[in-house]
Amino acid sequence: MAIKKKFLKSKPVCKVTFELEGIEADSIVAVGDFNAWDAEATPLTKFKNGKFKTTIDLEKGNSYEFRYIVDGVYTNDAQADAYAFNAYAGAENGVLNL
Repeated sequence: MAIKKKFLKSKPVCKVTFELEGIEADSIVAVGDFNAWDAEATPLTKFKNGKFKTTIDLEKGNSYEFRYIVDGVYTNDAQADAYAFNAYAGAENGVLNL
């Protein structure tokens, strides 16, 4: 699992790339504060080499809670900046600090 951040100098935006490899899955979706936890809004594209990847623009200076849905199962990213307990889900969410 990898999270890459590219801060833009011309805009108050950070391009965040979610990339996962070595995971046997049919579909992976990134969900979080940035897309109202919509399970269809931010799918990762599956490439022939087995990697899943997507890039989104997020506003700098904010923190975002997020998780992945891997074939219907919620999963955290081991490279999240931090983790925050979510009472609604009864589990921890990953946190992105921008």
